[in-house]
Amino acid sequence: MKVFSVGGAVRDELLGLPVKDHDYVVVGATPEQMLAHGFRPVGKDFPVFLHPDTHEEYALARTERKTAPGYKGFVFHTDPDVTLEQDLVRRDLTINAIARADDGTLVDPFGGQKDLQARVFRHVSESFAEDPVRILRAARFAARFTDFTVAPETNILMQRMVEAGEVDALVPERVWQELAGGLMEAQPSRMFEVLRACGALVRILPELDALWGVPQPEKYHPEIDAGVHVMMVVDTAARENYSLTVRFAALMHDLGKGVTPAAEWPSHHGHEGLGVALVEQVCQRLKVPGDARDLAVMTTREHGNIGRAFDLRAGTIVTLLGRCDAFRKPQRFIDMLRATECDYRGRTGYAERPFPQFAYLQAALHAARSVNAGVIAGMFQEQPQRIPEAIYAARVEVVNELIQARRNTAESD
Repeated sequence: MKVFSVGGAVRDELLGLPVKDHDYVVVGATPEQMLAHGFRPVGKDFPVFLHPDTHEEYALARTERKTAPGYKGFVFHTDPDVTLEQDLVRRDLTINAIARADDGTLVDPFGGQKDLQARVFRHVSESFAEDPVRILRAARFAARFTDFTVAPETNILMQRMVEAGEVDALVPERVWQELAGGLMEAQPSRMFEVLRACGALVRILPELDALWGVPQPEKYHPEIDAGVHVMMVVDTAARENYSLTVRFAALMHDLGKGVTPAAEWPSHHGHEGLGVALVEQVCQRLKVPGDARDLAVMTTREHGNIGRAFDLRAGTIVTLLGRCDAFRKPQRFIDMLRATECDYRGRTGYAERPFPQFAYLQAALHAARSVNAGVIAGMFQEQPQRIPEAIYAARVEVVNELIQARRNTAESD
C-alpha cells in the first residue's frame, strides 16, 4: 500500500503557487484495507475515501473504460494490481499527471514537468477524447494560467471531439459550473479563446460566438470587433475582482449585437432589447442561477441608458430606478453600474478613463431612497390611490435637485 500526492497540488507546488487542496492516490490497497485504517468512503462511482484526521480525499488507483457518450459514460475498475502509471494515464493534461511519493520523489511518466517549464497544456493520452468536460477544463486552466498555451496536437484532438458531438452530450449544470469557474479566474477571455479555437464555443454558447466579426463604430469602439470588445469587458471585470454575477453580466451584455441587421452595421440600434431574449435563452439552457440571470438581463436591457445618464431627466431616472427594482434591491443596481462601467472601460484606450455615470446614478439612488414613503403614505390615508404618484413626485423632486446641483457646479467650473 503506497500513497502519492497527485494532480493540482503537485502542479501548483512545482509552479511555486499556494496549494489549496490535496488529492491522493492509493496504490496496492483494497476498500476493506482503507476502512480498516479508519478512512470513510464517499465515492459513488469508484472508491474514494476521506482521511480520518485531515478529511482529505484518497482515491484507490483506478482505470476507466468509455461505455457511452458524455462525461458520465464510464466504467471504473479498481484493484490492488492497478499501477500508479495506469492511474495517471487516464488524467487530462500532463501537468496534472505528476505524482509525489511520501519521500518527495516525483513520478512523471508523461513529461508533465517539461510541459510546466514550457508553459504548455498537452493531453496525456488519446483517452482525453473520451470526456468532453476536459475541453472545458483546459479552457478554464487557460484563464487561470495566463502564460500557458494549448499544444497544437491537443487543440486538434479537441476539434475532433467537437466534430464527433461529444460537447453536445454535456449536461447544462456541468457546463455552467466550468464556465462560472473560468469567469472567476484571472483572465476569463482566455477560456473563450480556447473554446473558439477548437470550435466548442459555437456549440456551447452560439449567442456569444456570433459576436466575433461583427463591427462596431470605431468612434466609440476603437477595437471595432464586438467579440473582442466583450472579452475586454469581462477581463476588466476580472481585474476589478468583481463577483461572478457582475462578470457574467459583463459577458452577456452585448449579445444583441450578434442579431442586429447586417445592413445597418456598424450601428446596432436597439441591440439592448434584442439581447434580452438571447440572455434569457442562454440562462434557461444552461440553468444559470437566478441572481446571475437577473443581473445579466437587467444589464443587457439598461446599459445604454446608464451610459446616457447625464442626458436623462429626473423623472426618467426615477422610472429607471423603479424598473430595476433599485429601491428594494439597491446592491443589484450598484452591481449593474459596475458591469456597465466595465462595458465602457473594456475598449481600446479606455481602460483608465473615468466613468462618472456610476457615482451620479449611485447618488440619484441614494437621494431617491431618502424619500420617506411611509410619511407620504400617511398624508394620503383618505386618498390611497394617490400614494404611488406622490411618492414618485417626491423622488423626482430630490433627483431634480441633484441634477441642478451638478449643473451649477459645472457652470461654476
